[in-house]
Amino acid sequence: MDPLERLAEPGLDLLGRVDALLAAGVPEGHRVWPLLRRMQVLPGDAVRGFLYLHPAPLASAGHAVRRLVRGYDDVGAALTDPVLWSGPAASAYGQERAALLRHLDEGPESLVGRLDSTAGYADALADWVEGSRLALARTIADVLRSAEAVAVVAATAAGPPTRLTPVGPGVADAAEIAARVLAVLCVAYDGAETLLRQWAPSLAESTWRSPMDGRPRYDQPTRVGW
Repeated sequence: MDPLERLAEPGLDLLGRVDALLAAGVPEGHRVWPLLRRMQVLPGDAVRGFLYLHPAPLASAGHAVRRLVRGYDDVGAALTDPVLWSGPAASAYGQERAALLRHLDEGPESLVGRLDSTAGYADALADWVEGSRLALARTIADVLRSAEAVAVVAATAAGPPTRLTPVGPGVADAAEIAARVLAVLCVAYDGAETLLRQWAPSLAESTWRSPMDGRPRYDQPTRVGW
């Protein structure tokens, strides 16, 4: 259980109260407005959704992808075995074999290169999830012991507000808590978008590279053996 899971119950209780107060309205010009417009979600729902993100499945996926490389190594070894024949057919086969070897495992655009990139992307996402969860846990811990949290709990002690006004008790405090929570989530999602931009070129489809020597000739005999 990581810090975010340990803080989930009290954190979601407080943020549920925050969401209820924000539903009554938010003070005009408050810094939470741009965050609400960008995230399109209240802080309680945003944190509840983020709780489902865990680094372990992503790290496991990276390990599983790397294990697939062994199969490509076996195929490559079979293709590099010497073939006892010569002539145009042997040359044509050699060209196709060399092209297939390049496609399997030669450079970052090969199949093995793409597997390595996919595994690296999974690892990077796992690190992003772990770091983001820790940053969110720290923010929730801070707001749980804040004066704003005391005001929010006091304002909602008798239940959600029934009077829809952005200047009611605890509303400004709820907006401040929401701004702090949504701000750290915005940073987290910015990080995810940055990772996608960085890794996207390495995750593109591996395209087939045709043999480099052109069309083979068939005007000479093929000899099997040496």
